Amino acid sequence: MAMRATKIQTVKAEGLADLKNKIGDSNDFIFTEYRGLTVEQISALRKQLRAKNAEFHVVKNNFARIAFEQLGFTKEVVPMLAGPTAIAFAKSDPNEIAKILVDFAKETPALKVKAGLVDKGFMTEAEVNAFSKLPGRNQLIAMFMAGLKSPVQKLVYTLVALQEKKAGEGAAAAPADPQGSATAEAAPAAPAAEAPSA
Repeated sequence: MAMRATKIQTVKAEGLADLKNKIGDSNDFIFTEYRGLTVEQISALRKQLRAKNAEFHVVKNNFARIAFEQLGFTKEVVPMLAGPTAIAFAKSDPNEIAKILVDFAKETPALKVKAGLVDKGFMTEAEVNAFSKLPGRNQLIAMFMAGLKSPVQKLVYTLVALQEKKAGEGAAAAPADPQGSATAEAAPAAPAAEAPSA
């Protein structure tokens, strides 16, 4: 009996350590209830999340509560650890992970988004929904680069226009017929008329 109890304790300790490692390897977390999801649906969701470098794991609520508390996360998450719980572990782009989960929940109501932890800050279900609508990192970079590109293009066009303007002004200031001027300068002056004799 004592050996069985020791074995159970070992398994629990390993399970808790494994969960703490998963938490430690991630930056952000979205908590869901998966009651009623089929194996195929969970597999499809995991595939989408893996494409964004995230994992989706069913957790034991007691282990999760202890792990998050021991790692110094807010206690606001504790009420979320009730019922069948699965957590999306995100290493980056948490709003894109939230979007995948929110969109999946719309198509598959058996999945319910309960809350989130982003930058160690607690988010309610409504806040996670709003967060999911924000542009992702890649989209923000594309928007930023487009914003940079536009002023650069305007600067290039302005410089070209100035150069063309200066070239035009230089051409207008030049003599219209330099050969004619030279001929006029080279021509001898006409002799002055003699005064009539008295």
